[in-house]
Amino acid sequence: MCGRYAIVSKIEEIQRTFRVELGAGTSPIRSANIGAGKKGLIITQAKRSEIINSTFGFTPAWADKQKYVINARAEGDHNQENNWRYTGGKGIIEKPFFRQSIRNKRCIVIADAFFEGSTSQGLSKPYCVFPTQGQIPMAFAGVYDEWMNPQTQEKTHSFAIITSAAPPGVLEHIGHPRCPVIISTEEVDAWLSESSSLAEITAMLHPNTTFSLNAYAVSPAIKSPQADGSDLLKPLSEPLLPFTTYQLHQHVELFGMGESRAKTRRNNDQTRLFDDL
Repeated sequence: MCGRYAIVSKIEEIQRTFRVELGAGTSPIRSANIGAGKKGLIITQAKRSEIINSTFGFTPAWADKQKYVINARAEGDHNQENNWRYTGGKGIIEKPFFRQSIRNKRCIVIADAFFEGSTSQGLSKPYCVFPTQGQIPMAFAGVYDEWMNPQTQEKTHSFAIITSAAPPGVLEHIGHPRCPVIISTEEVDAWLSESSSLAEITAMLHPNTTFSLNAYAVSPAIKSPQADGSDLLKPLSEPLLPFTTYQLHQHVELFGMGESRAKTRRNNDQTRLFDDL
C-alpha cells in the first residue's frame, strides 16, 4: 500500500514538469506527511491543463458515507501473492468501488517520496522511498470522484493511489510487496486522455521496472497524522541500495515551519529529502 507520501517540489516546478496551470482556488502544498484526509495535488482527466487540490482517501459519488480509501489494487482481487511478474487481468476495472473512475475519472497524483515499512512492522519502522537520478516530481496513477454529504450537501473531491506488486529492488529490501504505479512523463497524456481505450489504460498498470527508487530509515513519528516538518525526513540510516550522487536536499530549498536558513546551512552535509518545509 501507499498510505503516506510527501510533496516537496515547488509549485512552479510541478507546473513546468506536467505543463499545467494552478486551478482556481488551488493552494500549493508542500508537506512531509500527506495521509488519509489531507489535501494533495492531482491532475485529472476533466482538466488536463490544471493542477487542483483533492482529499487523499477515495469516496465514490454513490457512497452513503465518506470512506477514505487510500489505495486501489490494479489487479483487484487477483494476484493475492503479489507476484510482480503477474500478467493476468486488471481486476480494478471490475471492482464496483473503482470501475467507473478507472474508465473516466483517472488522475495523476503528484509526489516526491512515499513512506513504507515491512508488512509486519509497518510505519513502526518506516522508510522514506524516493526516486534517484532527479526523477522528481513523480506521477502516481490514481482515480478520483466527488461525493456529496447527504446531510450537509457539502462536496468532497477525493482520490486514491493505484498500486501494483512491487518489482525487485528497494521495496523488496524493506519487506513490502506493493508499490504505487508510477506513470512516466511520456505516459501522462495517454493516462489522462479520454480517447485512450480501457486496454491501453490497463496496460499502464504494471510494476515500473525502469524507475529507480532508493530508501533510508526515518523516524516512526511519521505515524502521527498530525506530524509534519523536515525532521520527519531526516535519514536514520544509510540508503538501502548503493547510492547515487544525486541528493534530493540539493534539489529542494523550502522555508517555514520555524526552520531558518542558518539551520539549513548547518545541515547541508546530511542526506536529506528536504532541509526546510
